Amino acid sequence: MTAKQNARTLLCALLFVGESWLAGSLSSQGMRGTIRKESFGKTAGGEQIDIYTLSNKKGMEVAITNFGATVVALKVPDRAGKAADVVLGFDMLEGYERGTAYFGATIGRYGNRIAGGQFSIDGKTYTLPKNNGNNTLHGGIVGFDKKVWKVREIASKDSESLEMSYLSADGEEGFPGNLSVKVVFTLPMDRNELKIDYQATTDKDTVLNLTNHSYFNLAGEGNGDILDHVLTLHAKQFTPVDQTLIPTGELRDVAGTPLDFTNATAIGKRINDSYEQLIFGKGYDHNWVLASGGAKGLTPAAEAYDPKSGRKLEVLTTEPGVQFYSGNFLDGSAKGKGNKAYGQRAAFCLETQHFPDSPNHSNFPSTLLKPNSVFHSQTVFRFSAN
Repeated sequence: MTAKQNARTLLCALLFVGESWLAGSLSSQGMRGTIRKESFGKTAGGEQIDIYTLSNKKGMEVAITNFGATVVALKVPDRAGKAADVVLGFDMLEGYERGTAYFGATIGRYGNRIAGGQFSIDGKTYTLPKNNGNNTLHGGIVGFDKKVWKVREIASKDSESLEMSYLSADGEEGFPGNLSVKVVFTLPMDRNELKIDYQATTDKDTVLNLTNHSYFNLAGEGNGDILDHVLTLHAKQFTPVDQTLIPTGELRDVAGTPLDFTNATAIGKRINDSYEQLIFGKGYDHNWVLASGGAKGLTPAAEAYDPKSGRKLEVLTTEPGVQFYSGNFLDGSAKGKGNKAYGQRAAFCLETQHFPDSPNHSNFPSTLLKPNSVFHSQTVFRFSAN
């Protein structure tokens, strides 16, 4: 073999080794999660907003923006393996800036309602802005759903996660204490579920109730109403409300009422019954007292099933309550993705939470957070199809 041939052989060998190393490297990287980041535009105030897409090998994909730590899209397969987006939302940032329905948003400081926009801690009364009649809803006029969150991407071979953080200043929307909040969204590579972990600390006594406000339609967003969806709630009691949807303080048994979902029942079966609580809420918009009572560790809260697509949603949580809302106040004025009009009962929410107006009800689980304590809760939205 000539020197020229030897050189060519050596070069080919080196190229082969290099290609093999590169292929192995790419294969190794391919086993790791990859999070796609894209621009989602700028706020009216000029702040850059991004959208992050997480996906796994089971056909699930979730898109989250740092505006409001909001779930923008969530795609899961049906019984035939065809994926569809099952959460309501907007194609453009402007929809979230203008919107009042809280599509997909992280809610805080206090999810749900506080009566009269007031609560007291150790005899000191705090006054909040009223944005829901005489009450404060979902944190006030500019809640966490309208804030820009900091983002840290976490990708591994087992999962993809987004950690979003926000510092709520002492006095923001009337709440005391500098509150440091972290929300971590995790998508496992081998399971179709979205796990949400909440963590918070404060430097003053404050109240806190964090949740996610995703609107689900398991047939696909914008694809009709959810009245045929079948729902189970692991709760034997709920908290009745007055005409302004503030809890009365009673814990009422669901047995014998249209709010009994201890057995799987179509959402639309009793939604129009002449029952005072349904009249007040124009349908379901109530807090159910979970059987787990907020015990440590994840416990089942709810299951929803769409007979048409075969998609099933299971909700597990460490929280003591869940607000089931049947989209009663959607009226078609919100034009969502693809300019679809979201009409009444086009989706449902399952907001894991502490109870509404807890600071004003000593018999409800406490929402008080003190300095040197760490708030932590976890909720999992698990999807399957059959």
